[in-house]
Amino acid sequence: MNIFKKFLSSFSSPRQDKNEEEGKYLPEKETPVDEQFTHNFKTNGGKFLYCENEEELDENFISILQENDWFEIEALTFEKGLQHFLSDNKLNYKNPANPIFLLTSCESLIAQDGSILFSSKQLFHYKPNELPKNIIVVAKASQITRSKSDGLRNIKIRYANEIPTNITTMQHFKESKNDDFLQYGIQAKNFYLLLLEDF
Repeated sequence: MNIFKKFLSSFSSPRQDKNEEEGKYLPEKETPVDEQFTHNFKTNGGKFLYCENEEELDENFISILQENDWFEIEALTFEKGLQHFLSDNKLNYKNPANPIFLLTSCESLIAQDGSILFSSKQLFHYKPNELPKNIIVVAKASQITRSKSDGLRNIKIRYANEIPTNITTMQHFKESKNDDFLQYGIQAKNFYLLLLEDF
């Protein structure tokens, strides 16, 4: 053994060696759910806009309209609580014949795969392929859950005796570049997420 290695090894602490050895067998630290969701949502092709308050939420919504030139067009929403976004910007949402986008809330944001969980409370009876290609989701940071089972559990708790129907997730936010048979028949959506901080 080289004399310098022998000399330097005498200074290495046995405690440090023990910690390194034990570290190999410990589970990796879990990524926080908000970071995991954001990463997976963007990987799926979704567009993410973080909003610290209601004012930023309004500004970011207008930015989406400007980016896509969605003024004086028809839009769709099934939720009275979101109609003010459309009426304030003079968008026709009453009985639209050909809506350009859907404005909706959601049940949960699933960190595990970057998907968004919906129910009949947001989508009524419509299937994803029956909805407009463009979707703007308004959600709160507290709606992020680790897995789909956590999201389903939240629905059960939230609605107790009146569990909604049409529970579905969406996670394909960009066209598939290859022939992926798992995406056969699934229409990719152009997704914007306006995430409001509420913690």
